[in-house]
Amino acid sequence: MSTPEGPRTSRERETSSEPDVPGTDADPGGGGGAGAGEATGPGGVSGSGGATYSSHVRRPFRKLSWQQLTIVPAMLVVILLATWLWFQQADLDAVSENALSNGQVSQALWEHIELTAISTFFVLIIAIPLGILLTRRAFRKATPVAVAFANMGQATPAIGLLALLVIWLGIGRRAALIGMIAYAVLPVLSNTMAGLQANDPTMLEAARGIGMSPLGVLSRVELPLAVPLILAGVRTALVLNVGTATLAVFGGGGGLGVLITAGITNQRMPVLVLGSILTVSLALLVDWLAALAEVLLRPRGLDL
Repeated sequence: MSTPEGPRTSRERETSSEPDVPGTDADPGGGGGAGAGEATGPGGVSGSGGATYSSHVRRPFRKLSWQQLTIVPAMLVVILLATWLWFQQADLDAVSENALSNGQVSQALWEHIELTAISTFFVLIIAIPLGILLTRRAFRKATPVAVAFANMGQATPAIGLLALLVIWLGIGRRAALIGMIAYAVLPVLSNTMAGLQANDPTMLEAARGIGMSPLGVLSRVELPLAVPLILAGVRTALVLNVGTATLAVFGGGGGLGVLITAGITNQRMPVLVLGSILTVSLALLVDWLAALAEVLLRPRGLDL
């Protein structure tokens, strides 16, 4: 009469020529689920020996803190609400009402946003490609000249630069836009060059070693690594343009500077306060949006 065999030891299983079948001694729980020699990966797919996981692992979502999302918008709401309440009880004379009536405030605000957006767009399409070219070996000798011109654009007082452009081009939005572009090129240009020059040479050499073309190394290695510094330069240029756009009124470019100059020349404090508060609020809003873009557009591989 044969006696039932107990579970085989690991040494007996190694020396035996019979393979273990799921649902027998090696897998008492049967074939319904992962066995003792399996581990479930992060994606819910089991792998043999706990070493194989799903290739479709969900990447973590980049989180924004509640401070980043709420503090600046809350400040803007408080500032604008306080301004509105102040205007409700302010005693406006005919001159002030005339300066603020017929949609002039919304028109000035929209013109200011247009000036900022258009000038920043041209800054990006000028400064980023120029920064890339100046970091290439064939154009490195031109770097001092290009940087010197960019420095001159920002070193010149904005009102003086605008006056020279008005003398040359005449009164109009074109002179104001060219002055704003010249004033904001330097941060984006210098940050683009700094970001590309800060890349690890061994990493670039490794990319070339696996057969990447120069364009592939630039688009898939160099630029993604330089994105944080480039975005920081764009953020600085945006805030500069919001402030410089208030001077566009002296060249006939419009914007919130119309309200500020009207309040100063007519000595009407409500008009001056409204133009100043709207300019400050717009600058804070643009800076907040650019800060969010820095976080969201930062390549995931650079997150610590």
